[in-house]
Amino acid sequence: MDLKAQIQSLIDNAPQDGITPTLVTAIAPALSAIAQKLRHPQYYILQNLDEEWVLTTLSNRGNPQEEKQVIYAFPTLQDIPTSYSAGLDPQVIAAPIPVTHILFQLLALEPVDSIVFFDTASTNTNGIEVRRSDLQHLVQQHLQKKQVPPDIA
Repeated sequence: MDLKAQIQSLIDNAPQDGITPTLVTAIAPALSAIAQKLRHPQYYILQNLDEEWVLTTLSNRGNPQEEKQVIYAFPTLQDIPTSYSAGLDPQVIAAPIPVTHILFQLLALEPVDSIVFFDTASTNTNGIEVRRSDLQHLVQQHLQKKQVPPDIA
């Protein structure tokens, strides 16, 4: 599914409350801008059986008390390292999710600091990190351009 179709899907599946589809339309350029920097139209996200995304806690090597919560996104099932147990652990599944939908979800995932998008298994040490705070800032800029009240999002 191309990015336009992904955005349209987000709009079509938004609650029809008179506000949410308008907000999704307003932030669509921000989601598309980041998605275009990534190499794949969809990524696999590890989930538990309740469809909750699997979080990984990373510690700063120089300051172990400094931690952040990340979610890893892989371009194919084959690119998921076996250490993540996808396919081996019946409690963990890898679900394909359109990239714009991942970014949209990131806006609301309070405990998550970032999503790390990997290109292939050979580059699993150098992913593209998308910070939630950076995405939120970009979305706020788009909402201001559209003159949508900032407290609505």
